[in-house]
Amino acid sequence: MTTNPHGPLARYAARLHASIGGRHHVASPLGAWLLLALCASADPDGRHGGTTDDGGTRNGTGTGTDTGDDGTSTGDDSLAGALGTDLATAARTAAALLDAPHPLVPSATAVWHRPGVETAALDAWQAALPRATATGELPDAAGLDAWAREHSAGLIDRFPLTPSPQVVVALASALATRISWADPFDVAPAAALGAGSPWADRLTRVLRTPPTGHRAWIAATPEAGDVAVHVAAARPAGAGEDGARNPQVREDGTGSPGAGEDEAGLLVVSVAADPRVAPAEVLAAAYRIAADADAGEAVGRRSLFDLPLGETPLWTLREEIVRTYAPGGREERHAAVLPCWSARDTHDLSGLGFPAVGRALAALLGLPGLGVQARQAVAARYDRHGFAAAAVTGAFGLVSLPPEGVARVAELRFGHPYAVVAVATDRRGDGVGPWHGVPVFSGWVAEPEDLPAAQPPPA
Repeated sequence: MTTNPHGPLARYAARLHASIGGRHHVASPLGAWLLLALCASADPDGRHGGTTDDGGTRNGTGTGTDTGDDGTSTGDDSLAGALGTDLATAARTAAALLDAPHPLVPSATAVWHRPGVETAALDAWQAALPRATATGELPDAAGLDAWAREHSAGLIDRFPLTPSPQVVVALASALATRISWADPFDVAPAAALGAGSPWADRLTRVLRTPPTGHRAWIAATPEAGDVAVHVAAARPAGAGEDGARNPQVREDGTGSPGAGEDEAGLLVVSVAADPRVAPAEVLAAAYRIAADADAGEAVGRRSLFDLPLGETPLWTLREEIVRTYAPGGREERHAAVLPCWSARDTHDLSGLGFPAVGRALAALLGLPGLGVQARQAVAARYDRHGFAAAAVTGAFGLVSLPPEGVARVAELRFGHPYAVVAVATDRRGDGVGPWHGVPVFSGWVAEPEDLPAAQPPPA
């Protein structure tokens, strides 16, 4: 059985976004988490993870003081601690996601190594990787860039790390999506964002939800209090240009905006809280709501009749007389106004679980002290007609350069007459044959010739 990774991903996302801070950005916690999960089978017993500060083990079954809701340690630097679940579950989950790719979110992973560093342990690990994970020799910089472009729908031009002679093993993941909304947004003046919005004067036009096809509601959350929620749905995989297979959403916000039964979809969930709430808390609330965003009943939905009329930084609420068949004659309608946005980022992931990856790879390769670098390149755009995003995550295992010393370099010159001997070699198993060491031709070079301008290879 494969465990849904939403909980572990939410915890990893909290660490990743906290490392970036409150600036404008986009990231793919899943892209980084998949690389960590690939390494779970490299160290299935957690033998190379050390111990937690309180003496617990590094295999995800310790009793550290900072634990997730599944009981695994999230406050240590073990691989299981970073993954937020035990190693076996993480490996199975990664294989399930990669070997059955989502039609709207193509994915790719790869593990490459430098020739000459092969070991039996490395071969065994690569054989246990998901079927979809490519393996082979480490590409050069141009090859890595080409891989990034191919698997990011052209949104990422460069691989996030540059190879050097120190790199002996490399891991990569790519995720991409480029979808159209099942129902495009309408357009509204930026003033609709509200007089208190710092963006109302900077922008001219913004997005307004159409009458059907989107969901919006006010939700109560433990992390961020009451929040404004909007959900936009992609045209389902296989739907025509008119999106005919997409279920409708009623004006009261009920019904599912996503794909119907047995269809793959993609929902983009936007969550806004009071401006005084820290970004980390709003992101945590967004992850909680996104977990059930396709549910028929809006997650945490508050009745508009339980809220005071008037203006807040998050909404304006008014009452009007309408004719309605709603129960008790109390009808609720939601609309949302939000801006277009785009972001392009590169994030350093080296401290987010990847030291444990370095320890596991060092054991596989027999290279104590193997260093690790990890970075993610990501880009996204959200506009009236759709959403596009891609992330390429890379991790390099590096050996240290040797200590500084002195090298003497000789260039030998054959600039005057010299001797030449052509000798046969004939090694056979542990011994030699009768031809071994037999001189066949010899000569004395005293009249050199100039190199021809064009010399064809021998036939």
